[in-house]
Amino acid sequence: MAADLKLPLIDLASPDRAATAKSIRQACADHGFFYVVNHGIEESFLQQVFHESRKFFALPQDEKMKLESKTDNRGYSPLLSHTLDSSSQVTGDLHEGIFLTCAKVRYSYFNANQWPEEELLPCWRTTMESYYEKMLAVGKNLISLMALALGLDDLFFEKIGAMHETLAYIRLLHYPGKTLDASSRLGASPHSDFGMATLLLTDGVPGLQICRDKDRHPQLWEDVPHVAGALIFNVGDLLERWTNCLFRSTMHRVLATEQERYSIAFFINGDPDCMVECLESCCSKENPPRFPAIRGADYLQEHITAIYSRGNSIGDTGISWGNLPPSLRPPQEGGYPPLPFIDWG
Repeated sequence: MAADLKLPLIDLASPDRAATAKSIRQACADHGFFYVVNHGIEESFLQQVFHESRKFFALPQDEKMKLESKTDNRGYSPLLSHTLDSSSQVTGDLHEGIFLTCAKVRYSYFNANQWPEEELLPCWRTTMESYYEKMLAVGKNLISLMALALGLDDLFFEKIGAMHETLAYIRLLHYPGKTLDASSRLGASPHSDFGMATLLLTDGVPGLQICRDKDRHPQLWEDVPHVAGALIFNVGDLLERWTNCLFRSTMHRVLATEQERYSIAFFINGDPDCMVECLESCCSKENPPRFPAIRGADYLQEHITAIYSRGNSIGDTGISWGNLPPSLRPPQEGGYPPLPFIDWG
């Protein structure tokens, strides 16, 4: 049985950035998840994006399959086409999705895209491109607050090149409800997001749960209630790695519910050329770096290779720890380090 959960709420309209950063620091250390309000994206536009998403998933299956994702991963993934938790005995998560990006980076592997035909969905591409730009702006604002939360200059991630040619993706998701024999299936099986961070937009239908302690048995799953007008932010594995596990990349899943459900994930993965290495503010002699330095593109490629090796689509950017190369796994013992002290003034 899931427990009740009250996630922190971060107000981006607050004039006190230091206080906001302090709240983000605690939220990332305690939960790895928080709500974002007053993010600057109009509610009417968000509803328009959902409208376009529903139009895509309502297309005949043969039209959607024309955009089926290939090895470059951009495109459509049909229902039950992959399982995020490789340890699951049930094959196929109960959702379909389409994965796309508007990023322009030097690596063509990460750049390829597939779009529905303009004649079928006339406003679809322009709506998604606009959504991408708006969400990227929110993401960059949050990343600057993350830097402050870590005791760094607010432009730190910009200065080291992490946000220079940011690799970000949109994934539209449709959970059809229990239209199949879903007694043992999940909408999305347990996983963490392997990028830097994720911003999630949900339609109000419940189902999202988090597990803050993945090593606990039995696992405690907590419902993430819907907050009208809010985005849901979660830390990804890459940011956990950067912060030496100070910020936690929390395992999450989506239950299969009776009700049809739509959500839109926006994955922020940083610049592929940026070096990811433990931040000085997150390590010490007593708490040395837990991961070796790695270039962003190599990190992403290792994850992609690990996922393809188990026969899954990579579109969900989720992976179970046991299938990762040892260099990418988090520590298995000792849990999370205590919060280093920062004098907030």
